[in-house]
Amino acid sequence: MIDISALGWGNLAIVLLFGYLLGSIPFGLVLTKMAGLGDLRSIGSGNIGATNVLRTGNKKLAAATLLLDALKATAAALIAHAVFGQNAALLGGFAAFLGHLFPIWLGFKGGKGVATYIGTLLGVAPLMVLVFAIVWLAVAFITRYSSLSALVATLVIPVALWILGVEEAAVVTAVMTVITYWRHKENIGRLIAGTESKIGKKG
Repeated sequence: MIDISALGWGNLAIVLLFGYLLGSIPFGLVLTKMAGLGDLRSIGSGNIGATNVLRTGNKKLAAATLLLDALKATAAALIAHAVFGQNAALLGGFAAFLGHLFPIWLGFKGGKGVATYIGTLLGVAPLMVLVFAIVWLAVAFITRYSSLSALVATLVIPVALWILGVEEAAVVTAVMTVITYWRHKENIGRLIAGTESKIGKKG
C-alpha cells in the first residue's frame, strides 16, 4: 500500500492540492470559448470533455482537449514524482483525475475522466497506456461503442497492474475505475438499453 506516513501529511496536502488544481483546469471549456464556439456546457451533453468538444464539429479542438486533459494529469504525476517520489506520483495523478471530474471553478461539475485516467497512467505506468489503447481499439472495432471501449479498458488496467506486481498503482487505478464507471452510469444505462450511440453515427 501507499506509505503516506513516509510522504508526510504536509507534503501529502501539497501533492493533492497541486494535482487537484492542475486537474481542475477545464481545457475543453477554455478552448471552445477562445475559438468563439460558445459555452461548452450548453452544447450536446454539456460535458467539458473532448467527446463533447467533438460535437462542435471542430476535430482539431477536440484532439487538443483530449491531449491537454491527459497531459494535466501526467504533469501532476511527474512533478509530484520529481519532488516527492513514486507514491506521490500516484496521488498527484489521482488528485488531477478528481480535479477534472469535480472542478471547483464549475460547481464541481466536470468531465468523465477517461483522458485524465490515461494521463495518470502515462505519468506512473507508461506501458499501461499501450495496454489501454490496445483494449480500447479492440473493443471499439468489435462493438463500435466508444464508451464501452473505455469502460473495458479501465477495468483491464488495475487487473494488469496487479498481475505485474505493481500493487500500489493497481489499487489507485481500481479506485479510479470505480469512479469512472459511476461517471458513466448514463452511458451504461444506454448500453444496456441498446440506445448508446455508436462510433461514426450521429445521435
